[in-house]
Amino acid sequence: MQRRKFLKAGALGTAATALASPALAQGKMQWKLVTAWPKNLPGPGVAAQMLADRITTLSGGRLEVKLFAAGELVPGRGVFDAVSEGTAELYHAVPAYWGSKSKGILLFGSQPFGLRADEQFGWLYHGGGQALYDEMYGRFGIKPFLCGNSGPQWGGWFKNEINSAEDLKGLKFRTTGLASEVASKLGMAAEATSGPAMFQGLQTGALDAGEFIGPWTDSALGYYQVAKNYYWPGVGEPSSAEECGVNADAYAALPEDLQQVVALACESLYNPVWTEYTTKHAMALKKMVDEEGVQVKMFPEDVITAMGTAAAEVITELREDDDELVRRITESFVSYRDLVGGYMSYADNGQMNARAAVMGY
Repeated sequence: MQRRKFLKAGALGTAATALASPALAQGKMQWKLVTAWPKNLPGPGVAAQMLADRITTLSGGRLEVKLFAAGELVPGRGVFDAVSEGTAELYHAVPAYWGSKSKGILLFGSQPFGLRADEQFGWLYHGGGQALYDEMYGRFGIKPFLCGNSGPQWGGWFKNEINSAEDLKGLKFRTTGLASEVASKLGMAAEATSGPAMFQGLQTGALDAGEFIGPWTDSALGYYQVAKNYYWPGVGEPSSAEECGVNADAYAALPEDLQQVVALACESLYNPVWTEYTTKHAMALKKMVDEEGVQVKMFPEDVITAMGTAAAEVITELREDDDELVRRITESFVSYRDLVGGYMSYADNGQMNARAAVMGY
């Protein structure tokens, strides 16, 4: 799929005028879903359309959701405010984009050396994370739900080879969320551009490197055309949760069964979205290596160590944040990470290590 299909749809637009209430037609409600993505961008753009379709279908058409891609009603990075203010009823994006609202938000999406996709879901649904998620977003008049996950993201596309942590210093690097803070501590200049803008930055020299999501989405945006060194592991984002934010007043006004439709539509998409990423990442990576000359490289050990040191500093700063809610979110995250991480050394990690020793993968 060619990257040019997404550039026009990903351009910034102007905010639409807020509507006082959902449009009604013969007893049916019509809701607007605004997204942070170009329309049908492999990965998040596809998942956003799946969410709109699933809510409409599960409601029997009583709650019709129409998707507006980034720039069609509001800019991609404006969707949080649009839903908070009532311009649209719901959005599809990632928590990593809202750090300017509160750093506590960032832990619900991805964390350096943090939770895998299954662990992230477990924290929210079984470790007390959802109550904290609701409390934080409630400050902004939004009811949040997880609705997908990219799985492990990659370390990024680099124009030049990285041989040591020293090589990172001074690089202009596209990333988001808490990974930006890690990058800054390593001496990089972190820039949170859009996915299409990352291609342009790499092409023009405005960026030296960058990470977006993973092979499926990255190949669609054509990064391999301007940077051939593709680094792993993506310890900055061991997973990246996608979320649906719903205007809290609009959600409260729904009858109880339609509230459940919205909630279950989000929950039911988490695994299908995550496993589609995993499958298509694998297919895309093989194609890029076989046909496009992409060089898959592992970060040197000292780079991973330096990233780990920086990540620990980021978590320490969150634990000491002035905002009491941020501190509670961080303690809950750390507690769940340590509990389940300890178990995984015997369970999933143990099994995967054994498979790798015998099968080679």
